[in-house]
Amino acid sequence: MIRLVGGAAAALLLAQPIAAQTQPVGALDGIAVIDALDAADAPSGQTTRYWFRAGETATGQRWLVPVIVVKGARPGPRLLLTAGIHGDELNGIDVIHKLVAGLDRAALSGTLVAVPGLNPPGLLQNAREFAANDSRSAANLNRAMPGKVDGGHVDHHAALLWQKLLRPNADLAVDLHTQSRGTAYVMYAFASTARTKRMAELLAPDVIKLDRGDKGTVENTLTDDGVPAVTLELGMPERFDAVLVKRGVDGLLNLMREQKMLPGPVAEPPPTMVVGNALAAVRAPRGGWATLVTPLGSKVEKGQMVATMADAFGRTTDMLMAPEAGTIAAAFTDPRRERGGMIVRIIHMKDDPACAFGCP
Repeated sequence: MIRLVGGAAAALLLAQPIAAQTQPVGALDGIAVIDALDAADAPSGQTTRYWFRAGETATGQRWLVPVIVVKGARPGPRLLLTAGIHGDELNGIDVIHKLVAGLDRAALSGTLVAVPGLNPPGLLQNAREFAANDSRSAANLNRAMPGKVDGGHVDHHAALLWQKLLRPNADLAVDLHTQSRGTAYVMYAFASTARTKRMAELLAPDVIKLDRGDKGTVENTLTDDGVPAVTLELGMPERFDAVLVKRGVDGLLNLMREQKMLPGPVAEPPPTMVVGNALAAVRAPRGGWATLVTPLGSKVEKGQMVATMADAFGRTTDMLMAPEAGTIAAAFTDPRRERGGMIVRIIHMKDDPACAFGCP
């Protein structure tokens, strides 16, 4: 037996999800306010909405996170959907809204737990990050999981989400994102295991990146804790893209059919889908104005021109070439590029067995 003492024992305890009944502590505009969710408490065959009290503002109020529970009439898996952990990445929120609105509850087996807005301060500020601290710097909430209840404001918020909302209510999960400001993705999924690769295929993205991931993300923290999870990226920030939102909804419905949560045939991934385990970035060699020559989603050969750079007078300063053959999975949308700024990312496959699910 291993005995933990002091801080080690406390840290282990704080990382564990807390089983708790859903006990409303109040209501706001007719929506129950809760401090913990057990989706089993939601009524069968219905859609139930909650405000979940997470972290605290600098003025002592609580951040309220919207939660939607759609519980089928029959038992089945719990699919967790999250969006808005980066406050300028909005397509996933519309995916959740559209999916919930069109879901046939009478045909549903299991439970959909959807959280369309994990990062209230980021959403309010149209910012990727969480609220700034007293040093005026802001942290990435999607690097803070599972958090620490006795930590700072970001870790505290993350811990409450993890312990009392996310982890206790998930058998599998999809975290919805877009690219960051000034850039765009194709429809793009990250997967880190054979099971999550299959989940990603069912979502039918343009690209799957086999990736070991980053510490503290929703995807990797859940997967490491035994809940298979993927990240699904849907285009550009700061907008609702109707085409990508529909593709996101269709992909999730397909995943739910594979899980027997919904009836109907399961569609296999399109033959055009690209799978890679490595990225080659093309970056601006100097500040200036960039023009994309090869569009997002294009296949390129090594040495092919992908973009040009110009100075303040419009004179061409650089012709930027692809360092690897592959597919352009991400590209800039803001032509103003600082030195070292991302121009494109090219996904490709390395044969090295050590890179099977992303290079170390």
